[in-house]
Amino acid sequence: MADGTLTRADLTDAIHRSLGVSRNESSDFVERILEEIAATLETGDTVKISSFGTFTVRQKKERMGRNPKTGEEVPITPRRVVTFRASHVLKDDINKALAGRSAAAAE
Repeated sequence: MADGTLTRADLTDAIHRSLGVSRNESSDFVERILEEIAATLETGDTVKISSFGTFTVRQKKERMGRNPKTGEEVPITPRRVVTFRASHVLKDDINKALAGRSAAAAE
């Protein structure tokens, strides 16, 4: 994992190492999962992954914004946005990992 960012290639490599399938098959697994999530969100449905979190599509209304350079008011068009809400299990795991790092750093 480079620079603390998990990429498709990292996911593919992790599946390849864990399951022992070929890199091509691992890549196909990752792509298929991401395609399914994206297709579901495109229809406006919710994607819930147990013990991980929930992706939802939210409709935003038109509103007035401001150009920061000129200060001119401009309308922002209505649009749909994807939001993610982490599960309590994921939040707890993250907080435990951070607490472990803090304790190790203090030693």
